[in-house]
Order: sequence, then structure tokens, then C-alpha cells
Amino acid sequence: MDELLNEVVPQDDLEKFEKKYAHELELDGDVTIDTKFEYAFCLVRSRYTNDIRKGIMILEELARVHTEGRRDYIYYLAFGNTRIKNYSEGLKYCRAFLEIESNDQVKSLEEYIKKQSDKEMAKGIAVAGGAALVLGGILGLGIALSKK
Repeated sequence: MDELLNEVVPQDDLEKFEKKYAHELELDGDVTIDTKFEYAFCLVRSRYTNDIRKGIMILEELARVHTEGRRDYIYYLAFGNTRIKNYSEGLKYCRAFLEIESNDQVKSLEEYIKKQSDKEMAKGIAVAGGAALVLGGILGLGIALSKK
């Protein structure tokens, strides 16, 4: 799963679909569903967090207004959110997808998200514990020095 999540869209592809999106928007102020999806698909596979967030926004809009492609939109919403380490949203979209249909790749993504989320929580606990030890040491030192 790491390999899939770390795969980055070629810059040429991203630029091609960005131009197509911008051209349609400029032409009549409206972009086709296919073009929006292609562009969002590239964005969530970008190396840049801001691109991924932009792709997520487009996919969220598509999922609201275009129910026929909802399955694909939900998968890439889970994928994009996982790439930016927004695990709670990624997990939410995995579960929404699995309500629509059973899929081994989505189940793998769900398991990956759970493991990564647990790792992040363990890191947070370790950092908080370390900070508490440092603070305790400083307070202890302060008390010892004030008694002298």
C-alpha cells in the first residue's frame, strides 16, 4: 500500500489536465464531469499537499452532484486524505465505499489507515510523555534550587 500511496503523477499529466480544466472553465464557465474527475485524479496523486487538497475539494463536489461516479470519487477521497495523513477522513471514506461494495484494495487501504493512525497516536503519547518528564525534571530542579 505504501508504494501505491507514494506513487506520484507525472508532471506532464498534471499540466495536461490542468490546461484542459482551465480551458473548459474559460470557454463557457463550466467544466465537464470527466474533466473534473481527470484533473482531481491527477491532483490527489501530486507530490504537493495543496494540490491534493484541491483534488479532494473537486472530488467532494463531484460526489455530491454526480451520483453515478460516486464509487470512484469516494475511493479517491479516501486515497487523497490518506496521502495527507488525514486518517479520520480517509477511514470515513473507506467505510462509505465498503457500504457500496466489498473491495480488497479498499479493505487494504482501510487497514493501512488504521495502522498509520495507531502509529501517529503512539507518537503523540510518546511526545506527551517525554514532555511531562522534562517538565517534571525542571520542576524538581526548581524546587531543589529554591530550598538552598
